[in-house]
Amino acid sequence: MLSPPIDDVDVEPQEWKAGPAHKKARWSKARVHRRRRRILAVVLAAFGIFFVWLAISLGGALTNPALGSSMGARAAEWFREHGGASVVVWAENLWYSHHQPKVGGALAPGTIRKPTSVNSAVGAATVPHLPAPPAIVPIASPLVAGEGQWSPAGRLVKGLPAIYETELRPSTIHTSYVVGVAWMDPKLLKATLYSGSQIPGGGPFTHTAPITATAANSLDAAFNAGFLVPDSNGGYYTDSKTIVPLRTGAASFVVYKDGTSTVGQWGSDVAMGPNVVAVRQNLDLLVDNGAVVPAAYSANSPQWGKTLGGKLFVWRSGLGVTANGALVYVGGPGLDIADLANILVRAGAVRAMELDINTDWVNYSTYAPSTPGGAATPTNGTELLSGMTGTPGRYFQTWWARDFITMSAVAP
Repeated sequence: MLSPPIDDVDVEPQEWKAGPAHKKARWSKARVHRRRRRILAVVLAAFGIFFVWLAISLGGALTNPALGSSMGARAAEWFREHGGASVVVWAENLWYSHHQPKVGGALAPGTIRKPTSVNSAVGAATVPHLPAPPAIVPIASPLVAGEGQWSPAGRLVKGLPAIYETELRPSTIHTSYVVGVAWMDPKLLKATLYSGSQIPGGGPFTHTAPITATAANSLDAAFNAGFLVPDSNGGYYTDSKTIVPLRTGAASFVVYKDGTSTVGQWGSDVAMGPNVVAVRQNLDLLVDNGAVVPAAYSANSPQWGKTLGGKLFVWRSGLGVTANGALVYVGGPGLDIADLANILVRAGAVRAMELDINTDWVNYSTYAPSTPGGAATPTNGTELLSGMTGTPGRYFQTWWARDFITMSAVAP
Protein backbone atom coordinates (compact mmCIF):
# COMPACT_ATOMS: atom_id res chain seq x y z
CA MET A 1 0.00 0.00 0.00
CA LEU A 2 1.41 3.38 -0.99
CA SER A 3 1.70 6.18 1.57
CA PRO A 4 -0.11 9.46 0.79
CA PRO A 5 1.97 12.40 -0.45
CA ILE A 6 3.68 14.12 2.43
CA ASP A 7 2.07 17.54 1.67
CA ASP A 8 -1.45 16.12 1.95
CA VAL A 9 -1.45 14.61 5.44
CA ASP A 10 -2.03 16.16 8.86
CA VAL A 11 -1.01 13.19 11.02
CA GLU A 12 2.42 11.65 10.61
CA PRO A 13 2.05 8.11 9.11
CA GLN A 14 3.16 5.32 11.45
CA GLU A 15 5.79 4.06 9.04
CA TRP A 16 7.40 7.53 8.87
CA LYS A 17 7.95 7.69 12.64
CA ALA A 18 10.51 4.91 12.31
CA GLY A 19 11.61 5.95 8.84
CA PRO A 20 14.49 8.03 7.63
CA ALA A 21 15.06 11.48 9.19
CA HIS A 22 14.61 13.28 5.90
CA LYS A 23 11.00 12.05 5.67
CA LYS A 24 10.27 13.37 9.16
CA ALA A 25 11.77 16.74 8.26
CA ARG A 26 9.71 16.94 5.09
CA TRP A 27 6.57 16.07 6.97
CA SER A 28 7.29 18.67 9.68
CA LYS A 29 7.83 21.41 7.11
CA ALA A 30 4.67 20.40 5.28
CA ARG A 31 2.64 20.62 8.49
CA VAL A 32 3.93 24.13 9.19
CA HIS A 33 3.13 25.13 5.61
CA ARG A 34 -0.42 23.80 5.89
CA ARG A 35 -1.00 25.71 9.14
CA ARG A 36 0.22 28.90 7.55
CA ARG A 37 -2.08 28.40 4.59
CA ARG A 38 -5.04 27.84 6.91
CA ILE A 39 -4.23 30.91 8.99
CA LEU A 40 -3.84 32.95 5.81
CA ALA A 41 -7.17 31.67 4.53
CA VAL A 42 -8.91 32.63 7.77
CA VAL A 43 -7.31 36.08 7.76
CA LEU A 44 -8.23 36.66 4.12
CA ALA A 45 -11.80 35.53 4.78
CA ALA A 46 -12.04 37.89 7.75
CA PHE A 47 -10.70 40.77 5.65
CA GLY A 48 -13.11 39.86 2.88
CA ILE A 49 -16.09 39.93 5.24
CA PHE A 50 -14.89 43.24 6.72
CA PHE A 51 -14.48 44.90 3.34
CA VAL A 52 -17.87 43.67 2.15
CA TRP A 53 -19.45 45.15 5.30
CA LEU A 54 -17.43 48.35 4.84
CA ALA A 55 -18.51 48.69 1.22
CA ILE A 56 -22.16 48.21 2.11
CA SER A 57 -22.14 50.39 5.25
CA LEU A 58 -19.88 53.23 4.12
CA GLY A 59 -21.14 53.03 0.56
CA GLY A 60 -24.70 53.38 1.79
CA ALA A 61 -23.71 56.37 3.90
CA LEU A 62 -22.02 58.11 0.98
CA THR A 63 -25.23 57.90 -1.03
CA ASN A 64 -27.51 58.93 1.85
CA PRO A 65 -28.47 62.64 1.55
CA ALA A 66 -29.73 62.62 5.13
CA LEU A 67 -26.08 62.51 6.25
CA GLY A 68 -25.16 65.67 4.39
CA SER A 69 -25.03 67.34 1.01
CA SER A 70 -21.37 66.51 0.35
CA MET A 71 -19.43 63.25 0.34
CA GLY A 72 -17.11 64.63 3.00
CA ALA A 73 -19.98 65.39 5.37
CA ARG A 74 -21.54 61.97 4.82
CA ALA A 75 -18.24 60.22 5.50
CA ALA A 76 -17.76 62.29 8.67
CA GLU A 77 -21.21 61.37 9.94
CA TRP A 78 -20.52 57.68 9.25
CA PHE A 79 -17.26 57.78 11.19
CA ARG A 80 -18.97 59.56 14.10
CA GLU A 81 -21.64 56.87 14.24
CA HIS A 82 -18.99 54.14 14.24
CA GLY A 83 -16.78 55.35 17.07
CA GLY A 84 -14.60 57.73 15.09
CA ALA A 85 -15.87 61.04 16.49
CA SER A 86 -12.48 62.05 17.88
CA VAL A 87 -10.83 61.33 14.53
CA VAL A 88 -13.43 63.42 12.72
CA VAL A 89 -12.98 66.34 15.13
CA TRP A 90 -9.21 66.15 14.69
CA ALA A 91 -9.53 66.06 10.89
CA GLU A 92 -12.02 68.94 10.82
CA ASN A 93 -9.86 71.04 13.11
CA LEU A 94 -6.81 70.32 10.97
CA TRP A 95 -8.66 71.23 7.78
CA TYR A 96 -10.19 74.41 9.17
CA SER A 97 -6.89 75.49 10.73
CA HIS A 98 -5.42 75.50 7.21
CA HIS A 99 -8.48 77.04 5.57
CA GLN A 100 -9.15 80.12 7.66
CA PRO A 101 -11.45 82.75 6.12
CA LYS A 102 -9.86 85.44 4.03
CA VAL A 103 -8.83 88.56 5.91
CA GLY A 104 -10.03 91.79 4.36
CA GLY A 105 -11.36 91.98 0.85
CA ALA A 106 -14.38 93.58 -0.75
CA LEU A 107 -17.75 92.17 -1.70
CA ALA A 108 -18.65 91.58 -5.31
CA PRO A 109 -21.28 94.02 -6.57
CA GLY A 110 -24.79 92.81 -5.80
CA THR A 111 -23.72 90.40 -3.03
CA ILE A 112 -25.98 92.18 -0.55
CA ARG A 113 -29.54 92.47 -1.77
CA LYS A 114 -31.25 95.82 -2.11
CA PRO A 115 -34.04 96.28 0.46
CA THR A 116 -37.58 95.80 -0.81
CA SER A 117 -41.05 96.42 0.58
CA VAL A 118 -44.58 95.13 0.04
CA ASN A 119 -47.97 96.76 0.26
CA SER A 120 -49.94 95.41 3.19
CA ALA A 121 -53.50 94.28 2.57
CA VAL A 122 -56.36 96.66 3.26
CA GLY A 123 -57.29 96.54 6.93
CA ALA A 124 -54.09 94.69 7.86
CA ALA A 125 -53.04 97.52 10.17
CA THR A 126 -55.70 96.38 12.65
CA VAL A 127 -54.26 92.86 12.81
CA PRO A 128 -52.20 92.24 15.97
CA HIS A 129 -48.54 92.26 14.95
CA LEU A 130 -45.17 93.60 15.99
CA PRO A 131 -43.65 96.67 14.34
CA ALA A 132 -41.05 95.93 11.70
CA PRO A 133 -37.54 95.60 13.20
CA PRO A 134 -35.17 98.57 13.15
CA ALA A 135 -32.22 98.40 10.78
CA ILE A 136 -29.13 96.61 12.09
CA VAL A 137 -26.13 98.88 12.51
CA PRO A 138 -23.43 97.40 10.23
CA ILE A 139 -20.23 96.10 11.79
CA ALA A 140 -17.75 96.62 8.95
CA SER A 141 -16.99 99.81 7.08
CA PRO A 142 -17.30 101.46 4.68
CA LEU A 143 -21.03 100.81 4.53
CA VAL A 144 -22.32 98.66 1.68
CA ALA A 145 -25.68 99.68 0.25
CA GLY A 146 -28.47 97.55 1.71
CA GLU A 147 -26.38 96.17 4.57
CA GLY A 148 -28.51 95.69 7.67
CA GLN A 149 -31.65 96.91 5.88
CA TRP A 150 -34.66 94.58 6.19
CA SER A 151 -36.79 93.15 3.39
CA PRO A 152 -40.02 91.13 3.76
CA ALA A 153 -39.67 87.41 3.00
CA GLY A 154 -41.99 84.44 2.72
CA ARG A 155 -45.77 84.52 2.48
CA LEU A 156 -47.90 87.36 3.84
CA VAL A 157 -49.89 86.44 6.95
CA LYS A 158 -53.23 88.21 7.31
CA GLY A 159 -51.97 90.63 4.68
CA LEU A 160 -48.76 91.47 6.56
CA PRO A 161 -45.11 90.42 6.29
CA ALA A 162 -44.36 88.01 9.14
CA ILE A 163 -40.66 87.56 8.32
CA TYR A 164 -37.98 90.10 7.46
CA GLU A 165 -34.47 89.29 6.25
CA THR A 166 -31.20 91.16 5.85
CA GLU A 167 -27.50 90.58 5.22
CA LEU A 168 -24.34 92.07 6.64
CA ARG A 169 -20.62 91.41 7.02
CA PRO A 170 -19.83 89.58 10.26
CA SER A 171 -16.77 91.50 11.43
CA THR A 172 -14.26 94.23 10.63
CA ILE A 173 -11.71 91.53 9.77
CA HIS A 174 -13.49 89.18 7.38
CA THR A 175 -15.01 91.82 5.14
CA SER A 176 -15.52 89.61 2.09
CA TYR A 177 -18.03 87.36 3.90
CA VAL A 178 -21.76 87.89 4.39
CA VAL A 179 -24.17 86.35 6.91
CA GLY A 180 -27.95 86.32 6.84
CA VAL A 181 -30.38 87.41 9.56
CA ALA A 182 -34.10 86.60 9.74
CA TRP A 183 -36.65 88.24 12.06
CA MET A 184 -39.95 86.44 12.81
CA ASP A 185 -43.15 87.93 14.24
CA PRO A 186 -44.66 85.68 16.99
CA LYS A 187 -48.04 87.36 16.69
CA LEU A 188 -48.34 86.18 13.10
CA LEU A 189 -46.41 82.91 13.27
CA LYS A 190 -46.50 79.75 15.36
CA ALA A 191 -43.52 77.47 15.94
CA THR A 192 -43.29 73.68 15.62
CA LEU A 193 -40.37 71.42 16.50
CA TYR A 194 -40.04 68.57 14.00
CA SER A 195 -38.15 65.49 15.24
CA GLY A 196 -36.19 62.91 13.27
CA SER A 197 -35.00 59.33 13.48
CA GLN A 198 -31.39 60.54 13.71
CA ILE A 199 -32.00 63.58 15.90
CA PRO A 200 -33.20 62.98 18.54
CA GLY A 201 -33.58 59.35 17.42
CA GLY A 202 -36.36 56.92 18.08
CA GLY A 203 -39.91 57.83 17.17
CA PRO A 204 -42.35 57.78 15.58
CA PHE A 205 -43.10 61.43 16.25
CA THR A 206 -46.19 63.55 15.66
CA HIS A 207 -44.15 66.06 13.67
CA THR A 208 -41.41 64.64 11.46
CA ALA A 209 -40.22 65.03 7.87
CA PRO A 210 -41.60 65.23 5.32
CA ILE A 211 -43.78 68.28 5.92
CA THR A 212 -47.34 67.22 5.15
CA ALA A 213 -49.60 68.80 2.54
CA THR A 214 -51.78 70.24 5.30
CA ALA A 215 -48.83 71.81 7.12
CA ALA A 216 -47.47 73.16 3.82
CA ASN A 217 -50.57 75.33 3.40
CA SER A 218 -49.46 77.57 6.27
CA LEU A 219 -45.67 77.05 6.25
CA ASP A 220 -43.69 80.29 6.09
CA ALA A 221 -40.17 79.23 7.11
CA ALA A 222 -38.13 76.19 8.14
CA PHE A 223 -34.64 76.10 9.61
CA ASN A 224 -32.08 73.83 11.24
CA ALA A 225 -32.10 72.97 14.94
CA GLY A 226 -29.05 72.01 17.02
CA PHE A 227 -26.21 69.52 17.32
CA LEU A 228 -26.50 65.76 17.42
CA VAL A 229 -27.95 65.07 20.86
CA PRO A 230 -24.78 63.46 22.31
CA ASP A 231 -22.83 66.60 21.33
CA SER A 232 -25.45 69.10 22.49
CA ASN A 233 -24.89 68.79 26.25
CA GLY A 234 -28.63 69.03 26.57
CA GLY A 235 -31.94 67.23 26.45
CA TYR A 236 -34.97 66.86 24.24
CA TYR A 237 -38.71 66.85 25.00
CA THR A 238 -41.60 66.37 22.59
CA ASP A 239 -44.94 64.55 22.27
CA SER A 240 -45.35 64.68 26.07
CA LYS A 241 -42.21 62.54 26.43
CA THR A 242 -38.70 63.22 27.64
CA ILE A 243 -36.60 61.74 24.84
CA VAL A 244 -33.34 62.82 26.51
CA PRO A 245 -33.28 64.24 30.07
CA LEU A 246 -33.33 68.03 30.15
CA ARG A 247 -30.33 69.72 31.74
CA THR A 248 -30.75 72.58 34.19
CA GLY A 249 -28.84 75.60 32.93
CA ALA A 250 -28.86 74.57 29.27
CA ALA A 251 -29.80 76.96 26.47
CA SER A 252 -33.31 75.92 25.44
CA PHE A 253 -35.72 76.59 22.63
CA VAL A 254 -39.21 76.10 24.08
CA VAL A 255 -42.51 75.78 22.21
CA TYR A 256 -45.86 76.24 23.95
CA LYS A 257 -49.34 74.89 23.19
CA ASP A 258 -50.48 78.13 21.58
CA GLY A 259 -47.55 78.03 19.13
CA THR A 260 -45.55 80.77 20.81
CA SER A 261 -41.89 80.07 21.49
CA THR A 262 -38.86 81.53 23.20
CA VAL A 263 -35.20 80.98 24.02
CA GLY A 264 -33.90 80.88 27.57
CA GLN A 265 -31.88 79.12 30.24
CA TRP A 266 -33.61 75.99 31.50
CA GLY A 267 -34.62 76.27 35.14
CA SER A 268 -34.24 80.05 35.15
CA ASP A 269 -35.87 81.77 32.19
CA VAL A 270 -37.93 78.74 31.16
CA ALA A 271 -39.16 75.59 32.91
CA MET A 272 -41.47 72.64 32.40
CA GLY A 273 -45.20 73.26 32.68
CA PRO A 274 -48.51 71.95 31.33
CA ASN A 275 -48.36 74.39 28.41
CA VAL A 276 -44.92 73.24 27.18
CA VAL A 277 -45.09 70.97 24.11
CA ALA A 278 -41.44 70.85 23.01
CA VAL A 279 -37.97 71.67 24.32
CA ARG A 280 -34.76 71.55 22.30
CA GLN A 281 -31.56 72.17 24.27
CA ASN A 282 -28.13 72.97 22.83
CA LEU A 283 -25.07 73.99 24.87
CA ASP A 284 -25.38 77.16 27.00
CA LEU A 285 -26.73 80.62 26.29
CA LEU A 286 -24.59 82.76 23.98
CA VAL A 287 -26.49 85.93 24.81
CA ASP A 288 -28.08 86.74 28.16
CA ASN A 289 -29.66 89.98 29.35
CA GLY A 290 -28.94 91.52 25.96
CA ALA A 291 -25.19 90.99 26.18
CA VAL A 292 -22.71 88.44 24.86
CA VAL A 293 -21.79 86.01 27.66
CA PRO A 294 -18.10 86.26 28.66
CA ALA A 295 -17.43 82.61 27.79
CA ALA A 296 -18.25 83.35 24.14
CA TYR A 297 -14.98 85.25 23.89
CA SER A 298 -13.11 82.11 24.90
CA ALA A 299 -13.92 79.68 22.10
CA ASN A 300 -11.76 77.06 23.80
CA SER A 301 -14.15 76.98 26.75
CA PRO A 302 -15.31 73.36 27.22
CA GLN A 303 -18.93 74.47 27.61
CA TRP A 304 -19.15 75.00 23.83
CA GLY A 305 -18.24 71.38 23.10
CA LYS A 306 -15.40 69.66 21.29
CA THR A 307 -17.12 69.89 17.94
CA LEU A 308 -16.71 73.66 17.83
CA GLY A 309 -13.01 73.17 17.24
CA GLY A 310 -11.60 76.02 19.29
CA LYS A 311 -11.14 79.38 17.60
CA LEU A 312 -12.26 78.23 14.19
CA PHE A 313 -14.26 80.22 11.70
CA VAL A 314 -16.93 78.02 10.14
CA TRP A 315 -20.56 78.06 9.07
CA ARG A 316 -22.61 78.61 12.21
CA SER A 317 -26.19 79.42 13.14
CA GLY A 318 -27.98 80.78 16.17
CA LEU A 319 -31.45 81.67 17.42
CA GLY A 320 -32.47 84.42 19.81
CA VAL A 321 -35.50 86.18 21.22
CA THR A 322 -35.96 89.95 21.39
CA ALA A 323 -37.46 92.00 24.21
CA ASN A 324 -40.85 92.05 22.45
CA GLY A 325 -40.83 88.30 21.77
CA ALA A 326 -39.70 88.18 18.15
CA LEU A 327 -37.36 85.37 17.10
CA VAL A 328 -34.12 86.18 15.26
CA TYR A 329 -32.06 83.66 13.33
CA VAL A 330 -28.47 84.21 12.20
CA GLY A 331 -26.57 81.94 9.83
CA GLY A 332 -23.54 82.17 7.61
CA PRO A 333 -19.89 81.37 6.91
CA GLY A 334 -16.67 82.62 8.49
CA LEU A 335 -18.14 82.90 11.99
CA ASP A 336 -16.56 82.21 15.34
CA ILE A 337 -18.63 82.03 18.53
CA ALA A 338 -18.16 85.70 19.44
CA ASP A 339 -19.10 86.91 15.95
CA LEU A 340 -22.30 84.88 16.02
CA ALA A 341 -23.23 86.23 19.45
CA ASN A 342 -22.45 89.83 18.48
CA ILE A 343 -24.70 89.70 15.43
CA LEU A 344 -27.53 88.21 17.48
CA VAL A 345 -27.21 91.13 19.91
CA ARG A 346 -27.19 93.66 17.07
CA ALA A 347 -30.36 92.01 15.74
CA GLY A 348 -32.03 92.73 19.09
CA ALA A 349 -31.69 89.40 20.92
CA VAL A 350 -31.85 89.57 24.71
CA ARG A 351 -31.23 85.82 24.98
CA ALA A 352 -29.78 83.56 22.31
CA MET A 353 -28.34 80.11 21.72
CA GLU A 354 -26.16 78.48 19.13
CA LEU A 355 -27.81 76.03 16.76
CA ASP A 356 -26.06 73.67 14.33
CA ILE A 357 -22.72 74.37 12.66
CA ASN A 358 -20.79 73.40 9.51
CA THR A 359 -21.73 73.87 5.88
CA ASP A 360 -24.14 70.97 5.41
CA TRP A 361 -26.40 71.74 8.36
CA VAL A 362 -26.92 75.53 8.39
CA ASN A 363 -30.07 76.26 6.42
CA TYR A 364 -32.90 78.76 6.72
CA SER A 365 -35.61 78.77 4.03
CA THR A 366 -38.75 80.83 3.49
CA TYR A 367 -41.69 79.91 1.24
CA ALA A 368 -43.80 82.27 -0.83
CA PRO A 369 -46.66 80.55 -2.67
CA SER A 370 -48.53 82.65 -5.21
CA THR A 371 -51.73 82.73 -3.14
CA PRO A 372 -52.15 83.47 0.60
CA GLY A 373 -53.35 79.96 1.40
CA GLY A 374 -51.24 78.20 -1.20
CA ALA A 375 -48.92 75.32 -0.40
CA ALA A 376 -45.27 75.86 0.38
CA THR A 377 -43.15 73.73 -1.92
CA PRO A 378 -39.44 73.33 -2.67
CA THR A 379 -39.93 75.36 -5.85
CA ASN A 380 -41.36 78.43 -4.10
CA GLY A 381 -38.77 78.28 -1.32
CA THR A 382 -35.80 80.61 -1.03
CA GLU A 383 -32.70 80.30 1.14
CA LEU A 384 -31.82 83.13 3.49
CA LEU A 385 -28.29 83.30 2.13
CA SER A 386 -26.72 82.28 -1.14
CA GLY A 387 -24.42 79.34 -0.51
CA MET A 388 -26.59 77.60 2.07
CA THR A 389 -26.69 73.91 1.24
CA GLY A 390 -29.56 71.48 1.43
CA THR A 391 -32.01 73.66 -0.51
CA PRO A 392 -35.54 74.53 0.70
CA GLY A 393 -36.64 71.05 -0.35
CA ARG A 394 -34.80 69.06 2.34
CA TYR A 395 -37.68 69.44 4.80
CA PHE A 396 -40.09 67.84 2.33
CA GLN A 397 -38.05 64.65 1.94
CA THR A 398 -38.79 61.32 3.62
CA TRP A 399 -35.07 60.75 4.12
CA TRP A 400 -34.51 63.92 6.18
CA ALA A 401 -33.72 62.47 9.62
CA ARG A 402 -32.61 65.52 11.64
CA ASP A 403 -34.83 67.74 13.73
CA PHE A 404 -35.78 71.20 12.49
CA ILE A 405 -38.05 74.10 13.34
CA THR A 406 -40.90 75.53 11.29
CA MET A 407 -42.72 78.85 11.51
CA SER A 408 -46.26 78.79 10.14
CA ALA A 409 -49.04 81.33 9.71
CA VAL A 410 -51.39 81.53 12.66
CA ALA A 411 -54.98 80.52 11.99
CA PRO A 412 -57.09 83.22 10.34
